Amino acid sequence: MATLHIFNPEHDIALASDLANFTAPHAGRQLRADLGFLPALWAKEDDAIYVDHVEYAQKAFRRVMRKPVQRTFVASPTKVDDISPWGWDKALRAELKRKGCDASLLPTDDQLAHIRQLSHRRTAARLLPLLQTDYTVGEAYECREATEVEELLARYGQVVMKAPWSSSGRGLRFLSKERTPFSLQAGWFRNLVERQGCVMVEPYYNKVKDFGMEFSADGEGHISYEGLSLFHTQNGAYVGNILATERANREMVSRYIPVVWLDEIKQKIISNLDLGTYSGPFGLDMMIIKDGFLHPCVEINLRRTMGHVALSLTPDDDEVVKVMRIELTDHYKLKINKL
Repeated sequence: MATLHIFNPEHDIALASDLANFTAPHAGRQLRADLGFLPALWAKEDDAIYVDHVEYAQKAFRRVMRKPVQRTFVASPTKVDDISPWGWDKALRAELKRKGCDASLLPTDDQLAHIRQLSHRRTAARLLPLLQTDYTVGEAYECREATEVEELLARYGQVVMKAPWSSSGRGLRFLSKERTPFSLQAGWFRNLVERQGCVMVEPYYNKVKDFGMEFSADGEGHISYEGLSLFHTQNGAYVGNILATERANREMVSRYIPVVWLDEIKQKIISNLDLGTYSGPFGLDMMIIKDGFLHPCVEINLRRTMGHVALSLTPDDDEVVKVMRIELTDHYKLKINKL
């Protein structure tokens, strides 16, 4: 059964816009053009990868693999049995329709609405209480009025305001009772409530380590664990991933918290997260904070993630640890180096 794979990293912004005729910002278009080969890392031999430039994708893929691996890159959708994008949104469906894709392979309006609603940050906010134990932290509030934010800022001293739908590192505003009062971001708050209906507000935590868990859902209520993802962020934006075996990743996390916590939280997620009919990959971002507590659900990414990319490049040896980064010079490039 052949699958058409698509890397559409502009997905998060397209989801926020909720427009079929959405045009991604230049950076998003360039990222898709330069790294469109990424699905070749997990695609099967009979699959196809839909890219902007076939020859460029072939060269970029060869640079990463450093050994001959046969994959099929196509500049227009071919006849397949299934389509697997980075994430589904109205803009991608409209693009594939224009390109002549079989309508039966595309999501319906209801399915797209379901994906968009689950991608709202309130999904993570609702899951958080179900994951709480004596070693976890994490609260999130849905705010529509300025007074609600000001009350939370008075209570916690420092908070983060988050757009319900936003891409990595965007849609965040940090408030501090002492240095950055709400009045400095009141306009941003009002505009966001007008566009997206609310703003999510959370206490600010002093983070010492980012990591995540990657999963997949079958659309029938079953969730499968794929692996740990250790990654780096800067101002909320993705920088890179550790490439290591699951055992090595667990050992690295165990330097901060007991590894048994990972197994307990993983099971709570599988038991409590209801994604309805959603079928596909997803990831939960987590963090360890300075006083040794675990935040088990900073956000849920209802799509494929760079953590899934890292898992597709997992070394065979527990002793081998590498770093995967996305670097921008004239083009975006995937760089892999030994740690």
